[in-house]
Amino acid sequence: MFIYPKAKLIAGVDEVGRGPLVGAVVTAAVILDPQKPIMGLTDSKKLSEKKRLALAEEIKEKALCWSLGRAEPEEIDSLNILHATMLAMQRAVEGLSITPDFVLVDGNRLPNLSMPAQAVVKGDALVQEISAASILAKVTRDLEMAELDKQFPEYGFAKHKGYPTALHFEKLSQYGATPFHRKSFAPVARCLNLK
Repeated sequence: MFIYPKAKLIAGVDEVGRGPLVGAVVTAAVILDPQKPIMGLTDSKKLSEKKRLALAEEIKEKALCWSLGRAEPEEIDSLNILHATMLAMQRAVEGLSITPDFVLVDGNRLPNLSMPAQAVVKGDALVQEISAASILAKVTRDLEMAELDKQFPEYGFAKHKGYPTALHFEKLSQYGATPFHRKSFAPVARCLNLK
């Protein structure tokens, strides 16, 4: 059972894309409007793509404010994935048009923020604001993977979303890395050394 902090404006923050070998890590920060409840918010991974897309539109419409943050593959390679994720979360919070009183972040680590914050393990399933952030981040990143799939159809990005699947490994060894691959990730580094 999660107990909400006593604060008026609470932002939820989550990330998508720590595990993939390609693309940015995408984060979202959301402050929901208590006057406009959104039904069905939960961890984005538990929702069908159709349901996620519908909820993402509803969140954008009804939330008091929302913002996306990101860290590009070059930043991930120079900072490492954890620090890049924290930076992307910071960017999402700083991008909010309303400054929150309190920030709830999915996971067990906190980015460097100028307001009080708390990490919530499994927050994407327990905290509505984090659920909303997880949905926006996932929908955004999945759409980016679909776009990348159009540029590099031979890799199957629309299918595996950049995650290290057997298909992705096969295509990586067959075609090498794209400019959007994370060169510091072991499977990509191995592939680059073989070429």
